[in-house]
Amino acid sequence: MNNFLLYGSYGYTGQLIVDQAVKEGLRPLLAGRDEGKIRAQAGQYNLEYRAFSLNDTTRLDSALSEVDAVLHCAGPFVHTYRQMAEACLRTKRHYVDISGEIPGFEALAALDAQAKEAGIMLLPGAGYDVVPSDCLAAHLKERLPSATHFRLFLRGVGAGVSRGTAKSAIENMHRQGMIRRDGQLVQVPPAWNVREQDFGRGYVKVVSVGWGDVSTAYYSTGIPNIETYFAFPASTIAFLRSMRVLGPLLYNRLAKNLLKSSIDLFTPPGPNEERRKKGLAIFIGEVIDPNGGRAASKLITPEGYTCTALTTVEIMKRILNGTYQPGFQTPSLAYGKDLIMQFDGVKREDQL
Repeated sequence: MNNFLLYGSYGYTGQLIVDQAVKEGLRPLLAGRDEGKIRAQAGQYNLEYRAFSLNDTTRLDSALSEVDAVLHCAGPFVHTYRQMAEACLRTKRHYVDISGEIPGFEALAALDAQAKEAGIMLLPGAGYDVVPSDCLAAHLKERLPSATHFRLFLRGVGAGVSRGTAKSAIENMHRQGMIRRDGQLVQVPPAWNVREQDFGRGYVKVVSVGWGDVSTAYYSTGIPNIETYFAFPASTIAFLRSMRVLGPLLYNRLAKNLLKSSIDLFTPPGPNEERRKKGLAIFIGEVIDPNGGRAASKLITPEGYTCTALTTVEIMKRILNGTYQPGFQTPSLAYGKDLIMQFDGVKREDQL
């Protein structure tokens, strides 16, 4: 029996998820546009597959009729989430994805009432970085219930990015400057704010980026002011600042397509296994309230792609076991602030 539909299974992250799912006894129905790739992958695992475009609503709905839920892994999600989410609403199947893109989160949140009426859950951001950071935000809100400001600082150590992640970044580069202010999403310039943050071995520069947590943490905690920062080398920060001038020249469709084509030529599919095993991610969250109250916590997890395989498979297992909340959900709303804590290599430390 097929447990769930895994669309985009032959991408770098999708392959890792298939490995983890099979290891944990699940049998996903593999799916994607490229029949040759999907057939070869399915043969390796003795799994069933379906090849179709998301624009083929007949075949999409037919595939969803065979399962209870979908794990959507085909990005850039700004171009793919809507077709899959609408199909899930039509067929009353649970929707989960691994996106980190704010527009998709906001659009899916607007479908909350429809999802509740259909009795299904819409849970975007079921991987890295949203699951760990969302759980951290919920943990900090519990520590300081009066918090009105949340800052997230993130540093990846010893890993890298996949082609799919790089292409999604290119597709969304005109949205990279995004914060939440007084409950509203606000566009700010690239590299709007550069700060210093100590992740444990001295201060390093961090730069503001429009991570998905600007969206999800608001729904999880109600905190109205949210900023997210990532540790980058000085050269990368300088490039991000240059995007204030160069950006408009690169935001058109032709430029984006050329940049994405270069990714296929010059970027490996993703980090190798050795780098993934040695890599880790460090999150530091800080909340403050109007009276000067403050709480901070540090979270260490496996590197991003390993983390995504672990969290997505765990979430799909819970859905298949009947544990879900209808409507739009974030990871911590659906499964609590300690969802991330069950995995090997995860540590959380409360700071002053």
